[in-house]
Amino acid sequence: MSAVLLPGAVPTAPPPPTPPAPPVFGLRLATGLAGVLLAVLVSGLNENITKVALADIRGAMGIARDDASWLVALYAAASVSAMAFAPWCSVTFSLRRLTAAAILVCMAAGVLCPFAPNLSVLMFLRVVQGAAGGALPPMLMTVALRFLPPNIKLYGLGGYALSATFGPSLGTPLAAFWTEYLGWQWAFWQIVPGSIVALLMVSWGLPQDPLRLERLRQFDWRGLLLGLPAINMLVVGLLQGERLAWFASPLICVLLGGGLLLLVLFFINEWSHPLPFFKLQLLSRRNLSHALLTLGGVLFVLLAVILIPSSYLAQVHAYRPLQTAPVMLMVALPQLIALPLVAALCNIRAVDCRWVLAIGLALLALSCVLGARMSPDWIRTHFYLLQAVQIFAQPMAVIPLLLLATTGLAPQDGPFASAWFNTIKGMSAVVATGVLDALITRRNHFHSTVLSERLGNLPAGVDMAGIAQRMHAQVVTLTSSDLYLTVAAIALAMILIIPILPTRVYPPRAA
Repeated sequence: MSAVLLPGAVPTAPPPPTPPAPPVFGLRLATGLAGVLLAVLVSGLNENITKVALADIRGAMGIARDDASWLVALYAAASVSAMAFAPWCSVTFSLRRLTAAAILVCMAAGVLCPFAPNLSVLMFLRVVQGAAGGALPPMLMTVALRFLPPNIKLYGLGGYALSATFGPSLGTPLAAFWTEYLGWQWAFWQIVPGSIVALLMVSWGLPQDPLRLERLRQFDWRGLLLGLPAINMLVVGLLQGERLAWFASPLICVLLGGGLLLLVLFFINEWSHPLPFFKLQLLSRRNLSHALLTLGGVLFVLLAVILIPSSYLAQVHAYRPLQTAPVMLMVALPQLIALPLVAALCNIRAVDCRWVLAIGLALLALSCVLGARMSPDWIRTHFYLLQAVQIFAQPMAVIPLLLLATTGLAPQDGPFASAWFNTIKGMSAVVATGVLDALITRRNHFHSTVLSERLGNLPAGVDMAGIAQRMHAQVVTLTSSDLYLTVAAIALAMILIIPILPTRVYPPRAA
């Protein structure tokens, strides 16, 4: 029945609709969350496996080494860009729609990659797959922050931590299995079964939010036109820098210089935009700023402790990925137990997560100091002790950062925090790769020069091939030792800022 207006009465606007109650966490939501987690792990494995199996893929598809480096760089650029802009899109087009679409596109591109008729098509498919895969990690953090009850929220964030600890370590063993037994095509196709299961779980488990297309009226076009090329230029410049001799290359100068300029303009625009992709004001939160800063250092360390033993064993003892797999599995598989245990520890109110973080970083530094004592005689078994130390060190260095970054966030700030955390995560991996490549090259040249000068003029009849082989093994060993010491120093430096920047937080609890 319509209301009757009395003469002279002023009509009033109808009251705003009551927002729907948040869904109750149960089997359905748990299934949706597990589906997003599975999709993120599958996407991360896809990136790492294809990188490890790149030599086999190049040989099978007739791709030159330089061209293959562009495949890696363009995939990474698309992935990091998607991490930056996906949280905004998830609010506008709904979390479930965007997650399901990303899973479907990532899977379809992976199926098509081995059938690419030429390099250009393969690059296009990898860019599409990188963008779809990069959109998934922010969705996992958003789902955990939004739907999990406070008492178990940290366990959901621990699941997110698997993408930084479990996934990278599992890449080498799986790549070894596919290339040795089933064929290089499975480096691309291995995502299909997990993606199908994840798609079904997400479609059934996550609630369907309404479209919020009104946000498009305030779309940050200037931010997109500045931020997207900035991220792409910086990622490609960092990953191609060592191959093209860094600033001796005009292309690298344009990519890094232009990318930094566009990034500064992007942040200036984001500061005042009413509906930004990045909320810079959040950086005034000391714990979030500390978590982002430390995250970059932790990811540098985690990438290095995977790269060093793999590279050493391949160069000195000619290990194939299948032979290196046990070293990686030593850390990867126990994460399924270590992560929930560390999450349970941080979920105890009496435990200060800052000191859990400090202990985790100290254990990582210890592992690297032990590794710095390596010699050319080291084989796979010598690395087991180092890997065993990292089983609990890795989750202890990641889960406290998630707790520090997300505690006390307002619900509307969740997507912004996800954008910050995941973009820093993606960009840190790129920076670490570029820096490690540069360090390896410089230290190899240094040790080669020193050893050559010590050898001097050798007498005739000396086995030059044998000496060259031993010298190469010594150079690789000394460089690996230098990297371990550098990484240990970074881990210790991050401990020093813990008493200064972050403040004490407590695990979330229901009101």
